[in-house]
Amino acid sequence: MNANTQSEIQKLVSAEEWQLRVDLAACYRLVALYGWSDLVFTHISARIPGPEHHFLINPYGLMFDEITASSLVKVDQQCNKIIDSPYPVNPAGFVIHSAVHAAREDIQCVLHTHTKAGIAVSAQKNGVLPISQQSTFVLASLAYHDYEGVAFRDDEKPRLQADMGNANFLMLRNHGLLTCGKTIADAFLSMYTFENTCQIQIAAQSGGGELTQVNPRIVEGVGQAMKVQTGGLGGQFVWPSLIRKLDRIDDSYRQ
Repeated sequence: MNANTQSEIQKLVSAEEWQLRVDLAACYRLVALYGWSDLVFTHISARIPGPEHHFLINPYGLMFDEITASSLVKVDQQCNKIIDSPYPVNPAGFVIHSAVHAAREDIQCVLHTHTKAGIAVSAQKNGVLPISQQSTFVLASLAYHDYEGVAFRDDEKPRLQADMGNANFLMLRNHGLLTCGKTIADAFLSMYTFENTCQIQIAAQSGGGELTQVNPRIVEGVGQAMKVQTGGLGGQFVWPSLIRKLDRIDDSYRQ
């Protein structure tokens, strides 16, 4: 991505959309940095503010650590390109994301992963167990959706939407993890918590001993605990520090 292409894209979009592009590109880079990417086979989508229901999604075929603000592809609800791009998009990969966006006007970002720990827990009959502080945050807003094969059929959307409801964490059985948020920062922080929950569970189970579960009443009161932990700011509390971390490593996502 050269400087001319960057400036051309930036001229075509609003300042608000450009900032959204920068944040979404940063989110892709962070997913790569934390080891949650699956080559090029998952997606993070963000709704662009406005009545048009347009979205930003990754150019299919680029690794997550290659994605920049300018390379993100702007699409409609059917994953048709709104702005011409030299990069392909993956309509099949957008099925899950478009289903969530269509049902949840309250959210801006949908983040989906295929990590080993996430898939391992998704394959367990009892799913997420209340055995860690991290798990209590997830269990406060968790839903499950049964595996129906590779998610490219539109007829799966109503079932996925019904299963998810108003939850912000969705465990896709035998498939992976999904989070959504009112901001990109919220979706990322939720995935950070979800992924750690699964890693902790697999580690605890590997010990072979009996696990101690958290009192259900603690899970019921976790909403207030989350507000205290982040000062009521949610993902935005930690997002600036994550951006500083990225900028120290490689700020090319801003291009």
